[in-house]
Amino acid sequence: MPKLWLPNPPKDTAICAGFDGSENNDWSALRCETRAGFQFTPRYGPDRRPAIWDPAEFNGQIPRGEVHAAISHIFTFYSCARLYFDPQDWRTEGGEWAQEYGEEHIFEWATNRIVPMYAAIRRFEIDLRTRITQDGCPIAEQHMANCRKVPKPGDKYVLGKPTDHQKIDVTIASILSHEAASDMREAGWDDVDGRMFCFS
Repeated sequence: MPKLWLPNPPKDTAICAGFDGSENNDWSALRCETRAGFQFTPRYGPDRRPAIWDPAEFNGQIPRGEVHAAISHIFTFYSCARLYFDPQDWRTEGGEWAQEYGEEHIFEWATNRIVPMYAAIRRFEIDLRTRITQDGCPIAEQHMANCRKVPKPGDKYVLGKPTDHQKIDVTIASILSHEAASDMREAGWDDVDGRMFCFS
């Protein structure tokens, strides 16, 4: 029996977000985390489509217009404090988001930096066991299962794909989301959501 994929949190929930984007090979993904540590894949548009894009479903290209729609959704439907995004292939869009939603909410976070990325991965791995809960998104679960540790100098590692078709992009977006939420907590964001909500 498949695991339950929980619905998104209700309107105005305080969140942070992470976006990992590509151009035409890897997938692109947007993930969010509440103040209480609940991670979820936001659903946007009239069909409530998960904010994960496989270029093979869009004539070989990531649909940038749909990404913009999903980013708009998280900033209008939720109280989004921060979005961290990997600027590779998306720096121009990031500048547009900063103009639209405020520079205090949009931050470049390059994932090709070994030392910061290793620290973010380690924090995510530890907090997955103790602080983070998940919505049960099956695509996120598959991408996390695909991850392999790629050794780097100084006893560090980054995450890589076992093969080209075994994608990990939703994992990277989840790590960025957790970094944004963790940095907000350190900056004074409450550890517990201001109001409780339950899922039906």
